[in-house]
Order: sequence, then C-alpha cells, then structure tokens
Amino acid sequence: MKPYYWESQHGNFGDDLNLWLWDFLLPGFREVHPDVLLVGVGTVLTKTLLPEEGRKLVLGSGFGYGVLPDMRNKDLWDIRCVRGPLTAGKVGVADNLGIVDPAVLVADMPEFSNQPKRYPCAFVPHWESAVAGLWPVVCATAGMHYIDPRGEAKDVIREIAQSELVIAESMHGAILADAFRVPWVAVSTSANINSFKWQDWAATLGVEHRPRRIPISTRAEAIIKGARFWGVDYDGATFAGRGEAAVAVAQAAPRGGLRLAAKQMLAAPSTLALWQASRAEPQLSTDARLSERKERLYAVLEDVRRDYL
Repeated sequence: MKPYYWESQHGNFGDDLNLWLWDFLLPGFREVHPDVLLVGVGTVLTKTLLPEEGRKLVLGSGFGYGVLPDMRNKDLWDIRCVRGPLTAGKVGVADNLGIVDPAVLVADMPEFSNQPKRYPCAFVPHWESAVAGLWPVVCATAGMHYIDPRGEAKDVIREIAQSELVIAESMHGAILADAFRVPWVAVSTSANINSFKWQDWAATLGVEHRPRRIPISTRAEAIIKGARFWGVDYDGATFAGRGEAAVAVAQAAPRGGLRLAAKQMLAAPSTLALWQASRAEPQLSTDARLSERKERLYAVLEDVRRDYL
C-alpha cells in the first residue's frame, strides 16, 4: 500500500506529514496490498489529482477544489472516513463518516510529547503567502515567531506545539495547534480563501472559521494571489503567468538597505493587523470533543487493520 499526498514544489507540512504519519498509525501498511493507494491527509478528493485506475482506501481526506472523481465503484473506492460533514455530503456518504482530519493524531506520537513552550505567539502562513511575502520580517516587527509551512514537517509541527498561541492562515497550522491544545486565531490574506475546507474541519470539533483579514505584505504576493496591494489590483487576466516571475523577484530581492526598509514600510498594514490578531480572542475545541473524534478515528483504523493487515 502506498500513501498518496499532494506534493508542493515549495513544500507544505500539512501534506508532507503523510510520508510518516501512516507508518505510526498503521505499521506495516506499506508491505501489503501494493495495488491500493492510501488517500489520507489533505484536500485531495479531486478528479485532477487522483489516478482513475487502481484501488483507493480513503482515510480522512477532504474535498475543496475542482470536481470530485467518480467514487461510485465500491471495488475501487473503500471510503472509511472523510475530513468532515461537508465532504461527506459532497461524496454522498453518511454524515457520521465525516469524523475529523487525521492530522490530529500527530499529537499522539511519542516524539512530539511534552514539548517545552518556547514561543508566546507564532504565525503560520499559507504556503503561497510564504513563497512571496515578507512575513518573517513582518513577524519580527510584530514581536512574534514565524513558522515557515514549507519547512520539514516534523520541525514545523514541533514549533507549533512549542507555541502558546498560534495565528494560522494555514489550515493545518490551526489543526495541529488545536490537536496540541494550543489556542489559535484564524486569519486570511486573500478573499479567495477556501472556506469550505476550513468549515468542514471546524464542524467536526465545534469551532468556527471566522478569519480576521490581514493585508497582503508585498506586490509579489499580490501578483501570485491576483489581489490588491496599495490600491492596485493584480488580477489574473492582467498578470496571467507572472506568478512564478514574481516569486523569483521576491526571492532575489536584497535583504537589507533602503529597499528592505521600503518593503517594511509598505508592509506596515500587515504588521499592524497581525499584531491585532495576536490580541484577539482565540479558539480551542473542548477536550471532550477532540477526544471523542479521535476515538472514532482510532476505531476506523482498527477496522482497517483487521481488513487489510
């Protein structure tokens, strides 16, 4: 059996954790059923991502982009659970199969236990924001720790666990914070945020997705997102194909001197809004609700062990 995950060319810890999480949850799964694809953590129930051929075992995946694949053939699709009730409704399975995102079980891995608190407040942006934004500088100015979602997944997760408060634009930043019992505040730098997947997960734990808006930090970031920066709209029609060029420009920009000072000045609204978010009322699911969802997910995994291992 092989785990499937969406692989970003820039790296994204919420997807990359599939590389080792399932070895903890289902030891030995790689040695059995080589014809089966384990479809786990991520918004990957999309026709353009998953191969049509071959058997799939779905464990906690979510819908949120594009068009669903044809999942009616039960010989090819073994849907044991999905991320939440909204995905369950789209797929056409019972609501009670929308259990929770399996990433919550990362907090049960012994290597992540008893993490010391090192960061009073940390920010986890979406990977697109990290690619072209000025967020490390913004965080330093706002007095908080910056967590790059493109980093090695285990390092990112430890930094989340070591925080006392997490400001999350990355959905898995919020998911992992909640799993480690770290209060979190959702934010967004784009009007195009995928609220479906956030609400899908939030419904499983009785929390709400009510993101605070944070202004985009750089022109390059606005180009990538087709958004507005300092009164100028960078829409997809005008700047089609320029996203990668914007990334290259952002990454090649000098890190000091007058140019950086100018960038910091232009990012001042981002800095203020992020600082204000750190003072907002955070969220955290109840211990009872999280435990109940994890127990249900572990019961599903026990059934999978019986049937496949």
